Amino acid sequence: MRFGLDVSQHQLTWPELADRVRFAEESGFDGAWVFDHFSALYGDPSGPCLEGWTLLAALAAETSSIRLGALVTGVTHRHPSVLTTEAVTVDHVSGGRVEFGIGAAWNENEHRSLGIPFPATKERMQRLEEAIQVYRLLTTGEEVSFEGRYYTLDRARYRPRPLQQPHPPVWVGANGRQLGLPLAGRTADAWHAWSRDYEAKWDIVRAAAEKAGRDPARILQSSSLSISESWTQVKDVHARLAKAGVDYLIVGWPSEGKARLDEFIREVMPDLGS
Repeated sequence: MRFGLDVSQHQLTWPELADRVRFAEESGFDGAWVFDHFSALYGDPSGPCLEGWTLLAALAAETSSIRLGALVTGVTHRHPSVLTTEAVTVDHVSGGRVEFGIGAAWNENEHRSLGIPFPATKERMQRLEEAIQVYRLLTTGEEVSFEGRYYTLDRARYRPRPLQQPHPPVWVGANGRQLGLPLAGRTADAWHAWSRDYEAKWDIVRAAAEKAGRDPARILQSSSLSISESWTQVKDVHARLAKAGVDYLIVGWPSEGKARLDEFIREVMPDLGS
């Protein structure tokens, strides 16, 4: 079992975020994760909330070994061609340590306030699948064209190629049984979902992967782990998810503060990772 740390960038300044990610690296976490929102999801609505992909580039320059990603990028926030160039740039700045996390986006109010169109769920899912196709074409092809419902490429080329070959892994965040989970099965290198009903959700992902001719065993299974509960409860959730096949857990920065995280790292994480 590998562990990532959600650094929870709500209300944090750049020095605070950099400190959290360096702390995660020094503490042995495999990855550090930010989110892709433009305002804090809790607390003071006028408080700081740094943009995700430029933040990842800065964090890449501040670290040397920890992997970095956004959990997950909203497909509606950027054209996938632009997002691809950002991901490749961070891959180079980091020396090949970026994860390409992407999802259908969900925060309608945020979209409305910033003037970003917020299509219906079905369209966002279709855009997500096309965006992943665009990403893979641009990172692996020479001169590529694509004609989708929402996105097109016309003899497009982007250089440099990513350091990670064939490209930084595609992490799909999805929970919806009708659209999201089948899409993850068809497209994801790694699939992240909340822990509730995880086994039943994985059955849908696995079946969709098999139907698409993919080996489900090649899809990394990921979920989230809260450490605000008792350590007995935390260990029980870990055991249940490990039994369901989860390979990677993203630990949320606890509301109780760094002391709680220090205790987890010292007293609990070594046993869970073994």
